[in-house]
Amino acid sequence: MFTYNEQQPNEKYYRKVQLPAGDLHVFAGDRLFEALDYKVFDMANNNLQIPNRLYMSYTPDVHVGVGTCIGTTAVWEAANGYVSPSIVGSDIGCGMRVHLTNLHRDDLQEVKLRRKLVKAIEKLLPAEEHARGHFSDIRLEHVLRKGLHGLPKKYIPDGYTPKKATSLTHVEHSKFVFDESHLDRLPEMYWHRSHRQLGTLGSGNHFAEIQAIEIHENNRAVAEKWGLRDGQIIVMIHSGSRAWGGAVSQYGGSEIGKWMRRTGTADPRLIFAPLDSEAAEAYVHLMYSALNYAVTNRHLIAYAIREAFRDVCGSKFEMTTLYDLMHNYAWEETHGGTPLFVHRKGATRALPAQHPDNPEPYLATGHPALIPGSMGTSSYLMVGQPGGERNYYSICHGAGRIRSRSATKRLVTVDQFESSLRVGTADEIVVNQRMLESIIDESPQAYKDVDQIIESVVGAGLASVVAKCKPLASIKGV
Repeated sequence: MFTYNEQQPNEKYYRKVQLPAGDLHVFAGDRLFEALDYKVFDMANNNLQIPNRLYMSYTPDVHVGVGTCIGTTAVWEAANGYVSPSIVGSDIGCGMRVHLTNLHRDDLQEVKLRRKLVKAIEKLLPAEEHARGHFSDIRLEHVLRKGLHGLPKKYIPDGYTPKKATSLTHVEHSKFVFDESHLDRLPEMYWHRSHRQLGTLGSGNHFAEIQAIEIHENNRAVAEKWGLRDGQIIVMIHSGSRAWGGAVSQYGGSEIGKWMRRTGTADPRLIFAPLDSEAAEAYVHLMYSALNYAVTNRHLIAYAIREAFRDVCGSKFEMTTLYDLMHNYAWEETHGGTPLFVHRKGATRALPAQHPDNPEPYLATGHPALIPGSMGTSSYLMVGQPGGERNYYSICHGAGRIRSRSATKRLVTVDQFESSLRVGTADEIVVNQRMLESIIDESPQAYKDVDQIIESVVGAGLASVVAKCKPLASIKGV
């Protein structure tokens, strides 16, 4: 049990920054705001020049990205709006998934057992960037067209007990409908590579983590409705659309770039086009296929982890879906009765109780908002608050980098990284990579303090904490 400094929305966690091209809304406490790189404001000013924009904001984990900062929410009216692959990101549909288990923290107290679990997961979940997944019997076209509904029944473990099933219902979206004729636009080589990568993590900041939860006392009633209990073991997954999303981003960026050059609006740092243009239409439809891939990929990662747990812990082990959500996308939402086109790049949608866009199982409470920390630090399960409406219900997506990968490798030592993971102690966070040098660019020293991020989100009245998730083991891709 723990408590967090809950409070009424406080304006010290919000600023409206007036830039030459328009207003930027920033949700961050004093320390985080003052530490922001000036480049994030230069990038915002460039983004704000896209026509017809209604709103743009940064969450407290904001940091510089390609074309647009990670941590951006940008909104247009659907009737005269624009789409920007730059404000979606190249890993379309990248997001989070959490599964609940029937294990308690005490069941995994021994470091040797955690190591055994990590080894079992490694056998079924490829962690190398170019490794092939174990799901060659799944047809890629079914995944792209139908999302989770395109999987064979054997990969939906709870499909045979519909009353207890969560695989298809406890997700932000299980399937996106789009014009499938656009799939023919991508060359065969991308189909082959994407099929190979189904059920794989990818590299960078993607991970699968075994965690134990502490329920926030103020939200214990919500936690109980979600099926959480103190000390419960959960599995948190962070991954995206792999090669397929990259291909869609590359193709869409190229086609929209051609439109921009024809209309004299070319900008090498920022790609955008009106929604009613042919280039934008093709990109949006292909983007939805990548969202279908992303949610299915995370589901298959979880399936592999479940099988590994059962190999180690026995057939009575259970692992049910708490929630799956995305934090890189653009899609249509209705706010105040007006259809809007909302971009989120490194931002999480967090809806409050009774919001009609909640999945039915979470209508009464609001859905879980899944916020990862950095390696060695806690992650959080949050729930949206009514005050989130002023930011179109966007909150942070994680801790947010403060150092580039190259700078982290230069400044952080292996000894410092080992200390962060408590290597050699009974509380060691077991990692699959034997050589920590290979993932030192993902050390916690590369990231902002996630607790400060959460403080800003709570302080601004956007969301509240339901549970804190402490890492026990982490599987990282390289």
